[in-house]
Amino acid sequence: MKNIITKDIRYIGVDDPTLALFESQYHTPDGMCYNSYVILDEKVAVMDTSDSRTIGQWKQNLTEALDGRQPDYLIVHHLEPDHASGIAEVCELYPSMQIVCSAKAKQMMPQYFEGSALEERILTVKEGDTLELGRHTLQFIMTPMVHWPEVMVTYDNLDRALFSADGFGKFGVYDADADDWACEARRYYFNICGKYGTPVSTMLKKASALDIERILPLHGPVLEGEKLAEALRLYTIWSAYDVETEGVFIAHASIHGNTAAAAEHLAEILKAKGCPKVDVSDLCRDDLSEAIEDAFRYGKMICMASSYDAGVFPPMYDFLHHLDIKAYQRRRVALVENGSWAPSAAKTMRPMLEGMKQVEVVEPVVTLRGRMKKADIPQLEALADALLQA
Repeated sequence: MKNIITKDIRYIGVDDPTLALFESQYHTPDGMCYNSYVILDEKVAVMDTSDSRTIGQWKQNLTEALDGRQPDYLIVHHLEPDHASGIAEVCELYPSMQIVCSAKAKQMMPQYFEGSALEERILTVKEGDTLELGRHTLQFIMTPMVHWPEVMVTYDNLDRALFSADGFGKFGVYDADADDWACEARRYYFNICGKYGTPVSTMLKKASALDIERILPLHGPVLEGEKLAEALRLYTIWSAYDVETEGVFIAHASIHGNTAAAAEHLAEILKAKGCPKVDVSDLCRDDLSEAIEDAFRYGKMICMASSYDAGVFPPMYDFLHHLDIKAYQRRRVALVENGSWAPSAAKTMRPMLEGMKQVEVVEPVVTLRGRMKKADIPQLEALADALLQA
């Protein structure tokens, strides 16, 4: 059963299959899960709570897992509301239970639980502190900015389990048997944690000193065996902003379809020239978070956009803005602009890209006027050659 993780660890998380937008911005067609766990030992530790939409079911799951026992500790790894909304309610249910969290979490707690008198029940921990439950010893590891400043993770020495907060999470409901973890984990990572590659790398370095058999994140399945090894491999690539997949990502923003048609033709040119993989995204219609994911996945990108109000068509501007705030870096990018009378897209895209860390704009910049014509194809061929050779 999915609720039995080990002999002593129980899963008490909740699925929310009706959630259409996570954080009010990321499409979640399969919903979302909010993970929480209980460690049943001589003393009982509850690991995080849940989102306000699912607190009722979470409390029921907790009660069933406790089977009449009283929890001694509530471990708060991350204070974001989708994991911490139940803190005040569960503290009312169990008056003797202590809250265990980082000093920064204690400082931030009143922002969410005004007048709840939680402070006197808080036990703050720092890097390397431990908590004895009986057979289990919990070791606390500070991981600030993965992806909030108060975040910590917990290592359970008996079951060799790392409770990883939002690290190693993914979009979607809980599916312990999910085969394709990487797809939605990648989209989750670059849109939620992508800006914080250095803190994630620090977390991975700390984790490498531990004997980890399983990772228990706050979203997504428990990772064990081959899935655990693959997750660690990918997180090492992602946090270093390295290239995961060799190929080219084409992102286009087209008003009347002419730039889109040129993008599809350019994709065929790249394939004919031996590019191992080409992905194309319509920024006007496709999910933006998936475009962000693909921009980070590949080492090379082509931005193709219509000119608009002496600048660039807004879907492209929005895409580049999101790349900037997510710390897009160490990539090569080619540009194609389209403008019927005063092409202006490239002069807007170029400074946005060149303002990002180690992003190189590859020449030549191609200018189309209206529909792509036979005379434009040599320029697209030259751009493809330059990008593939860069």
